[in-house]
Amino acid sequence: MLKIVSSLSVSPLALGLYTVNAVYGDTITMPCRLEVPDGLMFGKWKYEMPNGSPVFIAFRSSTKKNVQYDDVPDYKDRLSLSENYTLSIKNARISDEKRFVCMLVTEDDVSEEPTIVKVFKQPSQPEILHQADFVETEKLQMLGECVARDSYPEGNVTWYKNGRVLQPMEEVVVINSQKIVDKSTGLFTVTSSLQYMPTKEDANAKFSCIVTYYGPSGQKTIQSEPVVFDVHYPTEKVTIQVLSQSTTVKEGDNITLKCSGNGNPPPQEFLFYIPGEAEGIRSSDTYIMTDVRRNATGEYKCSLTDKSMMDSTTITVHYLDLQLTPSGEVTKQIGEALPVSCTISSSRNATVFWIKDNTRMQTSPSFSSLQYQDAGNYICETTLQEVEGLKKRKTLKLIVEGKPQIKMTKKTNTNKMSKTIVCHVEGFPKPAVQWTVTGSGSIINKARTTSLTITTEETKYVNGKFSSKIVIAPEENVTLTCIAENQLERTVTSLNVSAISIPEYDEPEDRNDDNSEKVNDQAKLIVGIVVGLLLAALVAGVVYWLYVKKSKTASKHVDKDLGNIEENKKLEENNHKSET
Repeated sequence: MLKIVSSLSVSPLALGLYTVNAVYGDTITMPCRLEVPDGLMFGKWKYEMPNGSPVFIAFRSSTKKNVQYDDVPDYKDRLSLSENYTLSIKNARISDEKRFVCMLVTEDDVSEEPTIVKVFKQPSQPEILHQADFVETEKLQMLGECVARDSYPEGNVTWYKNGRVLQPMEEVVVINSQKIVDKSTGLFTVTSSLQYMPTKEDANAKFSCIVTYYGPSGQKTIQSEPVVFDVHYPTEKVTIQVLSQSTTVKEGDNITLKCSGNGNPPPQEFLFYIPGEAEGIRSSDTYIMTDVRRNATGEYKCSLTDKSMMDSTTITVHYLDLQLTPSGEVTKQIGEALPVSCTISSSRNATVFWIKDNTRMQTSPSFSSLQYQDAGNYICETTLQEVEGLKKRKTLKLIVEGKPQIKMTKKTNTNKMSKTIVCHVEGFPKPAVQWTVTGSGSIINKARTTSLTITTEETKYVNGKFSSKIVIAPEENVTLTCIAENQLERTVTSLNVSAISIPEYDEPEDRNDDNSEKVNDQAKLIVGIVVGLLLAALVAGVVYWLYVKKSKTASKHVDKDLGNIEENKKLEENNHKSET
């Protein structure tokens, strides 16, 4: 709503008259535009009746400085006359629109100066009343009345649609206006009614009215709040929709079909045509199907109840089946074969992958000869990437059992103070390992002898394999026995160990499977060297045998010659003794 800032303005009129423009309810201030003459006796104010007769309202003496106000009911307690003879009227009314005259009186003359008072009242913000609940297309109907109250002078009402002026048009736009004056205040109330023939395009149109009025500073306007009318029009098109949180439908989902018409108000009932149903199903604008299966795939339709204006849509119910053979918990023996298959049936191409012990596998599992490392939890999982939430998985818990297998190794440690004997064990369930000394029958961990110092250590059990290692410092030759036992069998293996004074490197410790090829190459090299040494030793033996045989023959001749020499020597000695 617009507000007047200045409450008073003065404008010159023809014939030298001045007009004071005042706002209704404010104070009117009228200066006396006469120069105060010498010998002034008093000043007076009067106003003129429509017939020209004067009515005196205020008197002020120049000598006694007293002010007197005449007994005029319309101005009782509203007047104020200042020393410079300016007249003020409080609470301006419409009835104050008069010709007022300032009079200055001397003994010889009376001077007068008239002032015209104009009063303006801004109307209240216009309102659109008696609004139609709804309007129908192709019919001329009353939309409402624009009312602007308490203005002076009266305002002028103009209707707008979407910000553009509505011009009267026969049978399309009909505008009628009227004004009413409040006799007690003199204020106007202006009413303008609008009859209008709407179209479908007016469904969201904004209608408003503007009142134009005059104030002390000129022409102004006030606009009403816009109003949107409910425009009714018939349905021209039917649309069917699938309401779903996802863009695709899968088995187990709920499907909500919604049928709508573009009329206003929209249709409340429809016929739904479902695959497999011969007749349409009468329902509200929605039809719900719960826990749908793959056989619900097909074309769905809806129409108005009179079977006119039909629309259709196609729904595909996606599915995904997975069959894992074998599945669940399966126990097999080491070395056995196990065929595994994961079969998929789906509405679209599915993605299949395998997981073993929470790690994704690069290829599908295949077991021609089961090993301990093949044991674990296998998951075959498949998804339809285009269908949110459609995922299937099945599990296989594979257990690979085997009887205990033992291999023992020994070597002298680098410090020459102890020897390490390792019992390499394979088997599942994990075998329990015991060590004993031949003849004592006791467990090594519990045995304590003065001639044997022992410490033991066991590695982590991985893929059905682990090692039990002992470090000993035997003072004499001993025999160690490793016993491995699980639910399937008890296996015993013994190993002779020399005293600590005799070094032993004849048995290497267990090697990792990753180095098996290197170990095989080294074994082949060692075998080759051993065979070469044996051949060399054989040749040396033959040569040595020939040498020994030849040497024995030569020795016989030498001994014979030596014997003759000795004999001659003894004869000479004997002869010498005889001569003496």
